[in-house]
Amino acid sequence: MFAKITSAGRTDIGKKRESNQDQYLIADLNKSMQVQSTSLALDTQSRLYGMSHGKLFMVADGMGGHQGGNRASTLAIDLLINQLLNSMHWFFQIDHNRRTTASEVAEQENREQGFIDDLKRMMQNAHEAIEAESSADQTTRGMGTTLTLSYVIWPWMYVVHAGDSRCYLLRDGELRQLTRDHTVSNQLVENGGMSEDEANNSPWSNVLYNALGAGADSVQAEIQKVALEPNDVIMLCSDGLYRHIEDNELRDMMLSDLEPSEICRSFIELANFRGGADNITTIVARLEEPDDDQPRTRVAAEITLERLLGEVTGYHPRGEPQKPITAEIVEQGGLDTDEIEISR
Repeated sequence: MFAKITSAGRTDIGKKRESNQDQYLIADLNKSMQVQSTSLALDTQSRLYGMSHGKLFMVADGMGGHQGGNRASTLAIDLLINQLLNSMHWFFQIDHNRRTTASEVAEQENREQGFIDDLKRMMQNAHEAIEAESSADQTTRGMGTTLTLSYVIWPWMYVVHAGDSRCYLLRDGELRQLTRDHTVSNQLVENGGMSEDEANNSPWSNVLYNALGAGADSVQAEIQKVALEPNDVIMLCSDGLYRHIEDNELRDMMLSDLEPSEICRSFIELANFRGGADNITTIVARLEEPDDDQPRTRVAAEITLERLLGEVTGYHPRGEPQKPITAEIVEQGGLDTDEIEISR
């Protein structure tokens, strides 16, 4: 990663619901290897991490009753995680600092298209799995979920979306909603059949025409590619948040000096103060200029293959030999509960 990302997420049951059917995920994507046997000064079963290849954010808002809604949102995120860990396209990176030949540009474009095709296929696979489980179990019949996913691979962000959860981008004091609400009322607004004020008060604002599961034949994944800049702020949320808080209020709080964790807490407190009619979930991520000593991943004791090679050969291309890598292997229980380290 070439920008420092500070992020946090929070979810709350709200004031009216009997259960919380929202789910969220914040994760770093890494390549890693697990040592089985070696003559080096390494313990077996040690896991070595390469540099971070991206930051992943997901919000899912389940529907279909207490059992069905929770199961659908959980299943959607679980399925996406399992699929992305087995997709090499998730680890593609483009070197923007050197000139590329025409053939290299074409290869990069092909890899990116393969990545986008992966995203669409993953969403459809998750949709079909939810539908299959729904059909097999009477207690979860008709269950479905929204899914809004943001994948940051600097300097780009890919947003994948179905439903009415949202992804926002704050830049230079301007808040922009990147996703479309896949509701019947919003569809009517886009077609000129309803004003925005009418849509906000319409019962059709709660009816989705595109989601994972929910009895549909397929899901239409909305995909966007956004160029990022330092000092951008990314926010994902379920509709339980934005139905109670105006865009200008979201912007002002995101512009504050509060840490992302405190912004999330403040969002949820305000939504609950104004009624908390639904489950409330939000993720806030702030992109900052990297520190000189910033580690490449969220794992404080990351070990790169370059360092490992240095231990074997004694050659350290980036300077003086560093302390033995065995001293830098960390316990896996040291991760923040809001940030799950996903390794390949």
